[in-house]
Amino acid sequence: MKSRTEKWPYEDIVDLPHPVSKKRPQMPLQKRAAQFAPFAALTGYEAVVEETARLTDEKVELEDGAVEELNRKLKEAVDLGKRVTVTYFAPDKKKAGGAYVKATGRIKEARLGRILMDDGVSIPAGSIREIEAILSF
Repeated sequence: MKSRTEKWPYEDIVDLPHPVSKKRPQMPLQKRAAQFAPFAALTGYEAVVEETARLTDEKVELEDGAVEELNRKLKEAVDLGKRVTVTYFAPDKKKAGGAYVKATGRIKEARLGRILMDDGVSIPAGSIREIEAILSF
């Protein structure tokens, strides 16, 4: 830091009035501020980074005993018309993996490797991880 006795290099011009052109009008503050607005040199780059950072789950393959238990629960839910919550794997449309999703309702039908819920949700039978009966009082 310079002492008060040392001369500052811009001391002679720092207090002069701001120059204003007599030929051109001054730029409005709104337009002037727009010059310094954020600039995205790579459009879509942030979306790509966010998509890459988004995590997905891997599908868990069930053992034979678990598959047999699911089949028993599925048959019981269809035969008795029980309300159930089905947890199943939904593949991600953009990248490898997916997410486990839950659907709740009655199973309308189970055939051709799919189950159809009463609200129209169609679930591949091979994607089901769990079927839980909803207790009604």
